[in-house]
Amino acid sequence: MSPYIQYTADQLHRANCVDLEPLLRQRGEKLACAGRDKRLASDHSITIRENRWYDHATMRGGLAIGFVQYHYGLEFAEAVSLLLDQTNRDTITAKAAPIHEPLPFQLPPKNDNMRRLFAYLVNERCVDREIVAQFVHDGLLYESCEPSKNGKYGYHNAVFVGLDEYGIARHAHKKSLARRGFCLNVESSNSEYSFHRSGTSEKLFAFEAPIDLMSYICLHSNSWQAHSYVALCGLSEHTLMKTLELNAHITNVVLCLDNDRAGTAATERLTARVRESGCDNISAERSDLKDWNEDLCKKKLSL
Repeated sequence: MSPYIQYTADQLHRANCVDLEPLLRQRGEKLACAGRDKRLASDHSITIRENRWYDHATMRGGLAIGFVQYHYGLEFAEAVSLLLDQTNRDTITAKAAPIHEPLPFQLPPKNDNMRRLFAYLVNERCVDREIVAQFVHDGLLYESCEPSKNGKYGYHNAVFVGLDEYGIARHAHKKSLARRGFCLNVESSNSEYSFHRSGTSEKLFAFEAPIDLMSYICLHSNSWQAHSYVALCGLSEHTLMKTLELNAHITNVVLCLDNDRAGTAATERLTARVRESGCDNISAERSDLKDWNEDLCKKKLSL
């Protein structure tokens, strides 16, 4: 047990204001962009923004002290000491976030063709061309071209569209078509309507990411169009619960989340949540590797 230390209110405030991104990078963590947030490569359910954090798998979050306790398993005094040491090394502390008025939801502009989209999904991610074409035909997938800040170049992304019950786009998830590109939800997307496709059977399959959803269909293509599919675009429950609310015929939920710690924790949480809603027929399927796209690529490359 660490010795008791009485920290002043000012010390606690300074510790809680430490910007978590440079702290994590200095300790060897890799981070990926997730909209205005950063996502931990070692645990992609955790996102940070300045001195704040949130674990989407366990639905816990807070400020810097709590994060250091949570992520590194330190006691309170040890966490404060580590953060104060960070401030003593002149690390920039998080400033109060400016007021950010959310923009109205708007789909990114479409490119005049989808060559890059098909090349990326078919050649690099091994998704069947017919599956890609079906989602494009249904208006759920397209290639965008967005101007850079200087206007000289266009950024090309795969855009996975989420429609509401009236067929109106309410959500969009962007995945860069660059080899090491980002993925994020478009600002002001409604989390109840992320990328999904409805069928007529009683089965609903839920995934973390759109490409895993499409990969699973490639691996289990028999009568796939009869079933319903939803990508949580993270580990949030909102789309899953909205889909069940709008589709009374769905009585069988299959959680197909990533084969990692975050996916396991989220599967347990979502199982309990779905049962609370009155659906008792719920099960889980796990990929052999980390996710369904890795399984698909392994299968295709071994042929």
